[in-house]
Amino acid sequence: MSLCETVSPLAQSPQLRKSSDGEPVFPEPWAAEAFAMTVHLHERGLFAWSEWAETLSNELHKPGRAVDGSDYFDCWVAALFSLLVSKGVADAGAVLTLQESWQRAAEATPHGRPIELSNDPLR
Repeated sequence: MSLCETVSPLAQSPQLRKSSDGEPVFPEPWAAEAFAMTVHLHERGLFAWSEWAETLSNELHKPGRAVDGSDYFDCWVAALFSLLVSKGVADAGAVLTLQESWQRAAEATPHGRPIELSNDPLR
């Protein structure tokens, strides 16, 4: 089996929806990107599968999470954020500041136009 054919254990996550041919199904492009980043970081050894599973499980079982699993990838991103901060790869304050900037940019962007950070009125 080549490296390209190797299946990441992350693709076997129990709540990850699959197509009829067994491939992951993503509700939005950003979810596929979050999945790909997570797989890449796991394969590069940033965290073990068991560490990822525990972190994701903690997010999925927090009070207030959607019973129907509709916030699964929100949990995924929160778990990835948590791991990146705990490993010292990302600074929580910097990430939250950037998130706020993207939100302001989205709110200031006219409908139908691409959202760009330069649209943030505070930048």
